[in-house]
Amino acid sequence: MAEFNAPANEAEFDKNFAQLKPHMTKTQAYLESSRCLFCYDAPCIKACPTAIDIPLFIRQIHSGNVNGAAKTIYESNYLGNTCGKVCPTEVLCEGACVFVEANEKPLEIGRLQTYATQQVLANDKDLFTLPETGKNKVAIIGAGPAGLACACELRLHGVAVDIYEAKTKASGLISHGVAPYKIQNEEAWGETDYLERKFGFRIFYGHPVTEVTQTKYLEDNYDAVFIGTGLGKTSQMGIPGEHLQNVFGAVELIEKLRDQKNKLHFPGNVIVLGGGNTAMDAASEAARMGAKEVTLVYRRSKNEMGAYEFEYDLAKSVGVKAIFNAAPVEILGDEKAKGIKFIRTKEVQGKVEPIAGTEFVLDCDWVVKATGQEKHRNLFSLIQGLHTDAAGKLLVDAASYRCMATKYFAGGDAVSGGQEVVNAAAEGKQAAFGILTFLNKE
Repeated sequence: MAEFNAPANEAEFDKNFAQLKPHMTKTQAYLESSRCLFCYDAPCIKACPTAIDIPLFIRQIHSGNVNGAAKTIYESNYLGNTCGKVCPTEVLCEGACVFVEANEKPLEIGRLQTYATQQVLANDKDLFTLPETGKNKVAIIGAGPAGLACACELRLHGVAVDIYEAKTKASGLISHGVAPYKIQNEEAWGETDYLERKFGFRIFYGHPVTEVTQTKYLEDNYDAVFIGTGLGKTSQMGIPGEHLQNVFGAVELIEKLRDQKNKLHFPGNVIVLGGGNTAMDAASEAARMGAKEVTLVYRRSKNEMGAYEFEYDLAKSVGVKAIFNAAPVEILGDEKAKGIKFIRTKEVQGKVEPIAGTEFVLDCDWVVKATGQEKHRNLFSLIQGLHTDAAGKLLVDAASYRCMATKYFAGGDAVSGGQEVVNAAAEGKQAAFGILTFLNKE
């Protein structure tokens, strides 16, 4: 089990957050690519939400055609470099590798994907020839994976694209909600800057869409609008004590950590609430920042966790402890959080029920809530004709991603409620085809 001291400088921070999927050398890529069996009807392709032709790009790497490999990747997934790092390849392409059935180590598809795309990014290679823009203009709200993928595909078909982004940098959740040991900000922004430059769409940073006058402007000045806003801030749990100091939302804390690095100091005792992948990231990060005791508490059983098994194993490997079937009742403290009162739970017909008389208290210095994120209901309410489900997710046509009988389209977490970067990239691209069909009919 790895133990970490609080990083005193950026070099120590980088050591604590060493990349889980480090870059390959040319020799490593050549040797690893030689292992591929180039399967017919390859299961790895079927397991990829963006359906990258994985055997083809690996064959191209092995033959020395790295630019060709990168183009094969980007033709299917415009976030190819990022996804090579942050994708849960263990359960997607690599999990489907035929070597797994033979109890052999699967091909390192993610690292090979990063190797090919990294060469193109480093050398600023042109992979696509773009047509001149025609009469159509599309606005995109949000420069996250879905919005960027949609913009790239539309530009490839001659549509002018403007993206309106609330933050000062593109990439969305990639640069403010993903653990630094998966991808560093500089790498995430390197790819988004490359896409903006090569595909020629415009991004207006610091432009949140929060008023009816803004949505009316988009409707009057663009032929279609794509909503790729993802999710918002961490949701409230509705228990006493959430207002206390030292109670953080997991996504907000991860963003702060990525920005401040070693300058952000973690205390000795941290409790993380939740059972998803974000909870695992937050717990693992706390341990890597030198917290002496990190406890993950989830209200359901281990088998009910939303997190992937390998993410949970990663958290355990750095010393994170876990308690299951315990729900928070109250966060304790005067001005600052000092502990949490829990109650034991059981599951009855899929529902969590408290067990009377089983309350207990855990002391802590920080509370990190990884209990889900809010939907952008305020934005959705500004737009006439949009519909959401009971959970606040946008309802769209399954094939075109169009929001009912409007000129709005949507994809990514605003529609799914929260999936992987690769899913958002896939949906953004598919929505672009829906928009193109809509524009042609109009």
